[in-house]
Amino acid sequence: MRALRSTTPDYGSGEPGRDGQSSREGSVKHPLATLAVLLAVCGAIAAAVTLASRPSHAPKVASKPIRTVKSVTPRPPPPVVTVAGPHDSGVPILMYHVLGVPPAGAPYPDLYVEPSDLAGQMRWLAGHGYHAVTLAQVFRYWRSGLALPAKPIVISFDDGYLSDYTVAMPALRRHGWPGVLNLIVDNVRPGDLTALQVRRLIAAGWEIDSHTVTHADVTTLDQAGLQREIGQARTDLRRMFHEPIDFFCYPAGQYDAAAIAEVRAAGYLGATTVNPGLATPADPFTLNRIRIDYSDHVGGFAAKMRRYTSTTR
Repeated sequence: MRALRSTTPDYGSGEPGRDGQSSREGSVKHPLATLAVLLAVCGAIAAAVTLASRPSHAPKVASKPIRTVKSVTPRPPPPVVTVAGPHDSGVPILMYHVLGVPPAGAPYPDLYVEPSDLAGQMRWLAGHGYHAVTLAQVFRYWRSGLALPAKPIVISFDDGYLSDYTVAMPALRRHGWPGVLNLIVDNVRPGDLTALQVRRLIAAGWEIDSHTVTHADVTTLDQAGLQREIGQARTDLRRMFHEPIDFFCYPAGQYDAAAIAEVRAAGYLGATTVNPGLATPADPFTLNRIRIDYSDHVGGFAAKMRRYTSTTR
């Protein structure tokens, strides 16, 4: 027979070595192990290349530019402007009460002003060059000559009704103006004005002044009653709101010599009445005001302003 020639390479004699393996087995295992290592290395390289070439889906974080921190010089307060000449001009103080429509049978319907009328009256003032200020600003002008706007006006609201917060504050804020709230201590309560609402009025630039504890007619009180309604009212409001409470408003405009004396003794700088006209420094404890009625609307309001301010600056 013709002998078949093996095509398998001859790696040795096939005799066992010292470790029990034939030399042939050993020579076969070494190149196979080397081949396995080479294949593993090649696979790792291929995987690395594949990963490197695959688009990344991770979000790219843009490097933030280095910001240079500059020192900021605080802005100086606006300069205090004083009046060179006389500083005793009269100033109009408006007087409002409830903002709304009077219900049927309301005892004093003219003490109401419709919200739309208030908004129209404020627009009229702004359109004619007026700018609202506080009584404190007026007294600084009278006493120290600190300048006021060219046409100042004080817009006061008596008693402390919820509408001062819901209607008056937004109406004045549209013009960047403060109001003056003549507040009855006992009206700081839910249904009228809460303490939080009063604080928000203060935060909006409003001035808080005293209108007694219970809205008592001060001309009917003895000395103890005067001290309670005038002096104690200031103490209570200062404790509640940490405001100066430098001005007093006589309930229903009623006052006499004893009431004025108690207002002075309590440390107020001035007091307002319901006497019509401009407020002047000659009468700081009986300041005139201009009452705004329900029937005025905008036309009557404009007529009052012209009548009372025709001789002012």
